[in-house]
Amino acid sequence: MSFKVTFIGAGSIGFTRGLLRDLLSVPEFRNISIAFTDISAKNLGMVKELCQRDIDENGLNITIEATTDRKQALKNARYILNVVRIGGLEAFQTDIDIPLKYGVDQCVGDTLCAGGIMYGQRGIAEMLDICKDINTYAEDDCLLLNYANPMAMVTWACNVYGNVRTIGLCHGVQHGHRQIADVLGKPKEEIDIICAGINHQTWYIQVSHKGEDMTGRLLDAFQSHPEFKNTEKVRIDMLKRFGYYSTESNGHLSEYLPWYRKRPEEIEKWIDLGTWINGETGGYLRVCTEGRNWFETDFPNWLEDPPFEYKQELRSEEHGSYIIEGLETGRIYRGHFNTVNNGIITNLPDDAIIEAPGYVDRNGINMPVVGDLPLGCAAVCNNSISVQRLAVTAAVHGDIQLLRQAMMMDPLVGAVCNPPEIWQMVDELLVSQEKWLPQYHHEIPKAKERLQKGDLIPVKKYAGAARLPIKSVEELAKDRDAANKNAGEADKAKERAAAVLSSHSGNSDAE
Repeated sequence: MSFKVTFIGAGSIGFTRGLLRDLLSVPEFRNISIAFTDISAKNLGMVKELCQRDIDENGLNITIEATTDRKQALKNARYILNVVRIGGLEAFQTDIDIPLKYGVDQCVGDTLCAGGIMYGQRGIAEMLDICKDINTYAEDDCLLLNYANPMAMVTWACNVYGNVRTIGLCHGVQHGHRQIADVLGKPKEEIDIICAGINHQTWYIQVSHKGEDMTGRLLDAFQSHPEFKNTEKVRIDMLKRFGYYSTESNGHLSEYLPWYRKRPEEIEKWIDLGTWINGETGGYLRVCTEGRNWFETDFPNWLEDPPFEYKQELRSEEHGSYIIEGLETGRIYRGHFNTVNNGIITNLPDDAIIEAPGYVDRNGINMPVVGDLPLGCAAVCNNSISVQRLAVTAAVHGDIQLLRQAMMMDPLVGAVCNPPEIWQMVDELLVSQEKWLPQYHHEIPKAKERLQKGDLIPVKKYAGAARLPIKSVEELAKDRDAANKNAGEADKAKERAAAVLSSHSGNSDAE
């Protein structure tokens, strides 16, 4: 088979190298074309060198086309994998630090809440330009596989405003599936699930083992688990109060809701600092910063480490390669995908981006009708969908009023801040991120003027309820294996999750 796959944002080592391994482990894909593009020639060059070495060591006759010219990279592409982080860690820092001044304490800040909304403003502005290039240079009816957050907002904008067929992909469902199998003491392949909702607020509405419904047993099982009863307190509390387990990690979930991070003195009751994903203030920013610093410092040693092996059994659970394999070879693949609802989940809006089970083969990506979510679960999702719709429309049109309203409607921001504080916080965020927000060129000068008047609402010098310092390169060097895993994995909580499941599973062959 011969077709072209283009990676946009390929300087992201965590995603690019692993997704390429997954793709080139498919036997039929030994002659495909690969293109990498990124705005950073330095990052692009390092990742290309490492990935080309992997290809060569696996005996494939493929030469990566690496270029900072996006249009060139997109020429004749059939599949585009989007792994960009617009604004990089510089903008991400402001997503975390400025809301903290107003008492908004985020763990991740890339999907909802103040950070996720601003990440969407930056990402959508650039993605609409990328979509123009896709429509001009890529194959007709090409498929954009989006890994970039905020997943729902970016996927929404690309489908509706970019006119590019886009599917959003995430690994959250697989994580929760492994956890559920572990607490039930069963191999993962024996646990059947139906998981549906919106990205990062997807609910396991049906869990069964060999035809027996296990959904009602999950609360006791999680509350009894020696690890999860301490590390997943928010998820367990939501399971207790809404009746269904949610896909997203403890720290992520806590920042999407109005109840768990609004009072600084209570935050530590709901989180665990064993790993960042369980609720650490700015935890994802910290590990991403450490990963970037380590990769740039240790890169020469990476070239001396063993290359990735392209074997079927070493493929990750990331959906992308399996979707392309299904479409090209006809092998049936079942996964969970983010797509425009259009009646799939009947009590969520049709225009929303939902996450639900889908099947892939040569006929395409097919999404069965799920029906209604349980009413409480739908209510939680609908709150977030309202924020997403406002934020997407604000990003497309550079509408500061809709941006402010998105912030007001956000569950955690609204629980912590009053309207004047939100107005001022939006001004600060816009000004700090000016170079990534061209659509707000008419509003940012006005925001600067308001901030310079001096009659401002007092803000706090607040580091957050549970912030940990960034490790130096010297500290990271004390455990090079751990530092490599953090820098090299797209899923930066994967290793600890795997260790937990291995330690506590009653079935050694569970996964």
